[in-house]
Amino acid sequence: MIEQTVLSKELLLGFYRQMVLIRRFEDKAAEMYTLGKIGGFLHLYNGEEAVAVGAISVLRPEDHIFTHYRDHGHALARGMDPKRVMAELFGKVTGV
Repeated sequence: MIEQTVLSKELLLGFYRQMVLIRRFEDKAAEMYTLGKIGGFLHLYNGEEAVAVGAISVLRPEDHIFTHYRDHGHALARGMDPKRVMAELFGKVTGV
């Protein structure tokens, strides 16, 4: 028998907010890349927001994650400061 899990409205709303944050972050990163403000390559996470939010939501604080070149969504879902993550893309010392 498959066990059912009931997720609260508050938890689901939190997931949705995280997904929107990731999408907005990626949209802004794409804009800055197009303007030449971000150098190198930029691999966006658009369309995969639910993957990061769902996967990260079941981790414990002491769990580690290993990502690949498309990792902004994971960082944001893990709770990293969006300003510091964006600073990293800009190559600033305030980046993560």
